[in-house]
Amino acid sequence: MIFAAGLGTRLRPLTDHRPKALIPVAGVPMLERVILRLKEAGFDDITINIHHFGEQILDFLDTHGNFGVNIHISDERDALLDTGGGIKKARPFLDGNEPFLIHNADILSDLDLSAFYRHHIESGADATLLTNERTTSRYLLINNNHRLCGWTNISTGEVLPPGVEFTGENYLKQAFGCVHVLSPSIFQYMEKKPWTGKFPIIPFYTSICQKAMIQCYPVNSNNWFDIGKPETLTKADAFYKAL
Repeated sequence: MIFAAGLGTRLRPLTDHRPKALIPVAGVPMLERVILRLKEAGFDDITINIHHFGEQILDFLDTHGNFGVNIHISDERDALLDTGGGIKKARPFLDGNEPFLIHNADILSDLDLSAFYRHHIESGADATLLTNERTTSRYLLINNNHRLCGWTNISTGEVLPPGVEFTGENYLKQAFGCVHVLSPSIFQYMEKKPWTGKFPIIPFYTSICQKAMIQCYPVNSNNWFDIGKPETLTKADAFYKAL
């Protein structure tokens, strides 16, 4: 599944008249780059959620013949559901016998997506989250076995799950890389309140991490770009033009 529904507020005015997912990086729309990366890794059934200028994404996919893969549309044009709610709405396209990979449209990397997916399958986890060591204010907290234990915002002191005390020496701090693999078993946890309507995925993960197997997959790569920000879009554009 590709998240392509975001408003792209950090990239205004570029997103005033088009969806963030269609902003080009070195001349190629970021959505096209992600689709082709997934296709190269062996994914041939892709769900894309849409909201902001969603009809432009539909036209773009139609013009390119869906890039030769089977594409489903999870239509959020009536209401944007955030990352967790977006996954739950797309459940009819994702639920089944196989794990599914989630990839933000505004993330570009050289991650071996096939190896990442295989690692999840071999581990038997409910979810596997790509992480890295970049500097941020919000960190996932993981133990020495790379199992997710919580989350913290170091600028505000907020922690999840609420009320849990974390000490730095007992946990590794990792930034979420916005690529994850989920097994269909994850949906059983979404059936309970408060996981209805619009909700983000990280509070959901931290609420179930003591009973579900949520693991992290740390990578050290300089070629990871969050192109939802102007400065990183500029860096990514230069990187891909130089290839």
